[in-house]
Amino acid sequence: MGDRRDAGPGAAGRALAAGRPEDVRNVVLVGHSGSGKTTLVEALALATGAVNRAGHVADGGTVSDHDEIEHRQQRSVQLSLVPVEWDGIKVNLLDTPGYADFVGELRAGLRAADAALFVVSAADGVDGATRMVWEECAAVGMPRAVVVTHLEAARADFDEMTETCREAFGGDSPDTVLPLYLPLHGEESADGHAPVTGLIGLLSQRVYDYSSGKREERPPDEGQLPELDDARARLIEGIIAESEDETLMDRYLSGEELDLKTLVQDLERAVARGSFHPVLAAAPAAEGCKQGIGTVELLELITGGFPTPLEREVPQVTTPQGTSHAQLTCDPGGPLAAEVVKTSSDPYVGRISLVRVFSGTLRPDETVHVSGHGLEDRGHEDHDVDERVGALSSPFGKQQRTVPHCIAGDLACVAKLTRAETGDTLSAKDDPLLMEPWLMPDPLLPVAIQAHSKADEDKLSVGLSRLVAEDPTMRLEQNPDTRQVVLWCLGEAHMDVALERLRTRYGVQVDAVPHKVALRETFGEKSTARGRHVKQSGGHGQYAICDIEVEPLPVGSGIEFVDKVVGGAVPRQFIPSVEKGVRAQAAKGVALGFPVEDIRIVLVDGKAHSVDSSDAAFQTAGALALREAASQCRIHLLEPVSEIRVMVPDEYVGPVMSDLSGRRGRVLGTEPVGLGRTLVRAEVPEIEIGRYAVDLRSLSHGTGRYGRSYARHEPMPPQLAQKLREQHAQESGR
Repeated sequence: MGDRRDAGPGAAGRALAAGRPEDVRNVVLVGHSGSGKTTLVEALALATGAVNRAGHVADGGTVSDHDEIEHRQQRSVQLSLVPVEWDGIKVNLLDTPGYADFVGELRAGLRAADAALFVVSAADGVDGATRMVWEECAAVGMPRAVVVTHLEAARADFDEMTETCREAFGGDSPDTVLPLYLPLHGEESADGHAPVTGLIGLLSQRVYDYSSGKREERPPDEGQLPELDDARARLIEGIIAESEDETLMDRYLSGEELDLKTLVQDLERAVARGSFHPVLAAAPAAEGCKQGIGTVELLELITGGFPTPLEREVPQVTTPQGTSHAQLTCDPGGPLAAEVVKTSSDPYVGRISLVRVFSGTLRPDETVHVSGHGLEDRGHEDHDVDERVGALSSPFGKQQRTVPHCIAGDLACVAKLTRAETGDTLSAKDDPLLMEPWLMPDPLLPVAIQAHSKADEDKLSVGLSRLVAEDPTMRLEQNPDTRQVVLWCLGEAHMDVALERLRTRYGVQVDAVPHKVALRETFGEKSTARGRHVKQSGGHGQYAICDIEVEPLPVGSGIEFVDKVVGGAVPRQFIPSVEKGVRAQAAKGVALGFPVEDIRIVLVDGKAHSVDSSDAAFQTAGALALREAASQCRIHLLEPVSEIRVMVPDEYVGPVMSDLSGRRGRVLGTEPVGLGRTLVRAEVPEIEIGRYAVDLRSLSHGTGRYGRSYARHEPMPPQLAQKLREQHAQESGR
């Protein structure tokens, strides 16, 4: 890299449609919020001629597809695709949000890409969440490179940041993370800051000077050679160590000057394999440089070093019925297998699906099969339908430029797929396929909502269904116990964006209300009671009397009904009616309106009338008897307890365990899981972990994750139960 001259930029203003998979590079940009990903994408678009001035496409509009919410939040909240062309190669740049609440968009970008570009700010460093994504990419062998941005910042230090990246990303092999270029600094200002004016290529031993406003190449100055020689030797040794040519090291150690072309080829092969991770420097917003410093060098790395879609294994596919299917390859002539990686809504066009084609060729106006993704538990229906594909387009900002087709390895937007959602598979209607789903984070922050007005209530269901269709990281729940509509989100910012989209995009105003935990009630002691339902108001009356005994059972026993009536005091045909009545009352609750569990109800006696007794009368008598029994004894509240599994770096284990104890949690154990992380298992009442997704992120500086599963209901402490009773009494008295 650095041995090439400026390649011709792509033609501005035209749609890009790849003709061969080897002419495509799919690159996802990863980095924390504020690291400069979007600015870098805009600079790359400018360098390729896709825009005519910073951030503006040649035929109007902006390169970044920001919606109103992103402008208000001043950060990216969704995956954005910017296709550019360089040296005859189509480069699909996938810009992802850096904020943890939108990790679902990041995962979609990782699924659609074949290589990852980690953008690190020289002023801010590497955060824990970025390290975790790096390790995830390493686990699946995704090729990665690092771009250090914000070199123009006063406290930026490229050498220091390079060492930080080596420590953070190199692990046991720090010499696999090495710079390809060194920044060239201009004259120091009065405050001692020397601005970056260009780059020095370590392999090419050439200076790429941007100080004139455009890229100019020249040999290095005499004073730059010592620093250049040391860094170059280190880089060459790193490349040779990853080379498949075992003779290179001997030749290098014997003093042979290795051919630049050989080094570049070995570097590119090592990058494409994912065994070497070059570090580049970039100042995309450098003052006086129209196209930004380092953009050409980065484009050379992407087109020369990053793998083609042919080098990536296609995700496993099955039939929608679950039977196996032969492994697909990235072949434009093969069976169609594409995946929806993002769903959005346009007020004029309707639903737009961003699709990655893994096999075959997708064409407009053809009928495809849409296979569901198995996320019914999150409010996403399982699909197995045929749909007609609308127009295919290549996105650029808010514009959509029509393309004739989308081949294997490429990405395109598809209009008017009314049933397809994010994560769904598109395949040939006569050969339906279902692609293995990608890892999706579990939303663990609940927000209960209700319509603001009657007009909003009429539109709420449609708005919510469209909202969750766009975002598979969101779960919609209609809780039958609390009778609340609950959106489960990844964090507070995710929640804010969801509610704002409901309001601005779907015209539904909702109010957030306190989230209720589904409690249960049970009897604290044995009790007896009579249920008497006798009414006579002329004509056919109602007559039913039943005597019951109620006793508590162990946790998890449910409700047990026992018939001990003798002598026909309650006719046999009405005993099921009594059971139906007491079970219906138990479901409604006997104290605070929560379902009753873990009791045995024994029907011991009763009375009936030959004419006025009926099924309805004995149902009512059974319900009255249970309520009367509850009024004569202590009623305990049962709260749900979850088993949670918290994964955190070792240094946060102590604070996490202390925090869990403060939430009335019982730590069950810890176990190391490698890579300096520990799994903490605990049981915690659900009422204590409503905001744990937010609190854990703060406690672990964004590096902690947790999962939860229902364990059981158990008695709530008396003081908390009393507090709830008082609150219920106040609300009932209003």
